[in-house]
Amino acid sequence: MDLLSIVVPCFNEEESVGIFLDEIQKTLFDRNYEVIFINDGSTDNTLANIKDLANSNQNVKYISFSRNFGKESAIYAGLKNASGDLVCLMDVDMQHPPSMLPEMIESISEGYDVVAARRISKKGEPMVKSFGSHMFYKIFNRISKLDLVEGATDYRVMTRPVVDAVLELSEYNRFSKGLFQWVGFETKWIDYENVERFAGKTTWSFWGLVGYSVEAIVAFTTVPLSISIFLGTVISAIAFIYLAFIIVKYLMYSDPVQGFATIMCALLLLGGIQLLSIGILGKYLEKTYKETKNRPIFIVKETNIDD
Repeated sequence: MDLLSIVVPCFNEEESVGIFLDEIQKTLFDRNYEVIFINDGSTDNTLANIKDLANSNQNVKYISFSRNFGKESAIYAGLKNASGDLVCLMDVDMQHPPSMLPEMIESISEGYDVVAARRISKKGEPMVKSFGSHMFYKIFNRISKLDLVEGATDYRVMTRPVVDAVLELSEYNRFSKGLFQWVGFETKWIDYENVERFAGKTTWSFWGLVGYSVEAIVAFTTVPLSISIFLGTVISAIAFIYLAFIIVKYLMYSDPVQGFATIMCALLLLGGIQLLSIGILGKYLEKTYKETKNRPIFIVKETNIDD
């Protein structure tokens, strides 16, 4: 039977790891599997609890980072160290129901390369977060060449060719949902209702999600740069036309130029657009700068995988 590697990023999830493994054992009692916990610089007892599980269960592997590198780095580390013919990516907080795994694996046997879960409800989420998520997908799909499925999660089962393709994309600035979509392959989506966390609190703040959305857009489209050029062209044309209007008006009617408020509004508008354009350009330069430094995506402090 094909080995199933389950990659599980963890950050301060001391209350969840044990319950998660129990559910996996109940669900996959008749399968050959391994669970790879990625401790992403947790500051609680997450690593200690994972080690206890590994000592009592030979199916449990772990990788512990030297510090918090972020979920994207944890995902990459897990995929890189997964040895299974099938690889599953899921969260430890039980928001990705383990009970869906048999159906997902069965769908792979039907010929699909990827079987991924899609949330069809936002039950339990703040309205602002749900609206922001909807707008992100709408804007992203409008300005990029990728078509992200709204409600798509990281919860998915992939064949080895898909995992190898994703690992070839070793860029430092990562947006996994976009990378999964970019590599292609035939994907089946399974809908499910939103499930609230088993324990603890999410580490994603509203502004953290906004920043993550900006990172995703910058990683997969250069349209913001084109928008800056468009705004600069349009405003320059308007300014030239208005200047011509002022000159003609003065020559024909000897009307002195007035309107301090108008001038200040125009200056502030132009200054704001200039700063916005410089900021957009700076964001792309930041990405290029980070890539050229070629720093590792993660650093491993300890692991039992070599054992």
